[in-house]
Amino acid sequence: MTTPQTPSAPEPDESRESAEPTTPPEVDADEQLRAFNTREQDSAWRAVAYLLTGPLVYGGLGALADHWLGTSWIVGAGIVGGMALSLYLIWFRYGTH
Repeated sequence: MTTPQTPSAPEPDESRESAEPTTPPEVDADEQLRAFNTREQDSAWRAVAYLLTGPLVYGGLGALADHWLGTSWIVGAGIVGGMALSLYLIWFRYGTH
């Protein structure tokens, strides 16, 4: 029968200085630049998604309303309204920095 091993505590003579990363500052700058570029790229794709989904959703709702009401102009108003709302949302989220 064996006894379970318990994790050993760090030795008391270890200092906090050895826990600091030893990577050169250039690597940190590269990682920060990569993270910034990723954030900006995500923001750009999110803006494109807003531009596509606004007219599609409101145009689709307009098409449904046209079908139920027997009209033909609500789909156009839905597309234009969806685009206007998409542009406003993009301006509100990304244009106020």
